Amino acid sequence: MSDGVTSTRTDLGSRQLGVWRHAPVPSRLQRASAVLAVGFCLGLFAAAPARATATTEPRLNVAIEVITRASTQPAIVPRPMRADFHGEPASNDARTMADWAVDMGDNRGSPFVIVDKKNTKVFVFDGRGHLLGATPALLGLARGDDSAPGIGDRELSRIRPEERTTPAGRFVASLGRSLGPQDVLWVDYAAAISLHRVLAANTREHRLERLAAASPLSHRITFGCINVPAKFFDGVVHPAFTGTNGIVYILPEIKSIPEVFFNSAS
Repeated sequence: MSDGVTSTRTDLGSRQLGVWRHAPVPSRLQRASAVLAVGFCLGLFAAAPARATATTEPRLNVAIEVITRASTQPAIVPRPMRADFHGEPASNDARTMADWAVDMGDNRGSPFVIVDKKNTKVFVFDGRGHLLGATPALLGLARGDDSAPGIGDRELSRIRPEERTTPAGRFVASLGRSLGPQDVLWVDYAAAISLHRVLAANTREHRLERLAAASPLSHRITFGCINVPAKFFDGVVHPAFTGTNGIVYILPEIKSIPEVFFNSAS
């Protein structure tokens, strides 16, 4: 187990995934045009002599029609921004989270990672939401979305199998050093959770063979860290996070996405 950086969740308030689907309302320009139009027409009506009533009445009707059109004509709503997976297969949850991060600007122009725990797959994006690469990954042995209290201060031998979870949430991540010579991407430093190369030191665990297996169940073996192929870490993760922080979104496997990412107090 290795890694970390202080876990931070965005104070999203009442923002939710469907925020861009709100019903359109008239724009300021439409409302202003309506006000000007009715003011002009009513001004003409008031200034005209009594004998002009027959001609000013149609003008009032026109003003009423302008107001009606302005209140019913939908405003032009910008299309939501989407993450570009470049054809890479991904679950609906992974796509939803990546689209939300880009459309809401939650990644703040920084590179970001989506960790799909249910499918044991990692996606790395640049700051604009373009996929840089994807790979299968090894994750925590136990199902769960929270780290055990104080787990980052324990020796590995004292961590029970049911405590070996990869926590779900939004984390600010950066490259750093672990206890060994290799660099890692710290995800949650306090809980000692990092994204790093697969270590094949313990041959009894057969981690490289597990990573090559097709079943996601075979990928559940770590103490909680996220293991990816060394080639992927060196060629995708390291370049993306060199010289900058980024965001890692770890999707839940027991809780719901709104519960984990959009349920913070305002």
